[in-house]
Amino acid sequence: MARLTGRKAFVTGGASGIGLATVTRFLAEGADVIMLDRDTESLERESARLDARFDSNCHGVEVDVADIDSVAAGVEKARAMLGRVDILVNSAGVNVFGDPLSLAESDWRRCLAINLEGAWHMIQAVLPDMLERSYGHIVNIASVHGHKIIPGAFPYPVAKHGLIGLTRSLGIEYADRGIRVNSISPGLIRTPAAETWLAQCDEQERQRQVELLPCKRLGEAEEVANTALFLASDEARFINATDILIDGGRSQVYHS
Repeated sequence: MARLTGRKAFVTGGASGIGLATVTRFLAEGADVIMLDRDTESLERESARLDARFDSNCHGVEVDVADIDSVAAGVEKARAMLGRVDILVNSAGVNVFGDPLSLAESDWRRCLAINLEGAWHMIQAVLPDMLERSYGHIVNIASVHGHKIIPGAFPYPVAKHGLIGLTRSLGIEYADRGIRVNSISPGLIRTPAAETWLAQCDEQERQRQVELLPCKRLGEAEEVANTALFLASDEARFINATDILIDGGRSQVYHS
């Protein structure tokens, strides 16, 4: 039997990158999945493609996680499609890097609104139903930036540290009521955003980024999705309020 047979899952940022890889993996394991994303074109294309590929149901719902009203409307629509939600994966995110003293207030708000508050908005929307059934798995996609600081990356690490804190706090708060909350902290993963950034670097810098990784290669979105699958399944039922690093070991190495 597939590992998520009969489960109902919501995945934010589901139309690309780690979110899309997670949707694909969940469908392959028998879950019915709602892809939530604000990119309507990608959402329609990918949800139609995946729905035709798998026996499990796949639907796309437009949601801007930074807008609490959009989240409420999107979750209501998604719940009407699937009837309930067993699993929530918060994968929606955006890179915001800048100088602390010259950073625009709008960029600060955008970073926190999408990378931290968006996850909280989604959790607020689905948690009551999970608590009513005493069952629910929540997986937040954090970042290695939530563990180690890279100069020039402010304020992204602020949001990701907060997301890991949110994960731990809620995981403990609801541990005795059938809810598990965990997070994953990816390092340099081959996603559209990472590919765009690397394309802007010269060949020497691209090679340096690979050499910084002990395994001498970038991670793949599917490798993060595999961990999300494990955490979202009942196989991980004694794992709670925990963050798992997926960075090829880079954060454990002292770099000169």
